[in-house]
Amino acid sequence: MIRDLDIYRTANLLIEQHGSEAVPDAERLLGLMLDRGDMEDLQVWLRVRDTIMQLQAAQTSPAH
Repeated sequence: MIRDLDIYRTANLLIEQHGSEAVPDAERLLGLMLDRGDMEDLQVWLRVRDTIMQLQAAQTSPAH
């Protein structure tokens, strides 16, 4: 099992490298894992994609 910290680091790296294209890039990798029938890595990339979405939402939320 991949640690939460590794998922967070991967999500951050994709955001740094791809900016607003980070989610589509993660979804591209999801499709690749699905095509390969690699359900374990598919679950990892689902977590990465969801984390990217959470991080980007937090970045665009107004400060309280």
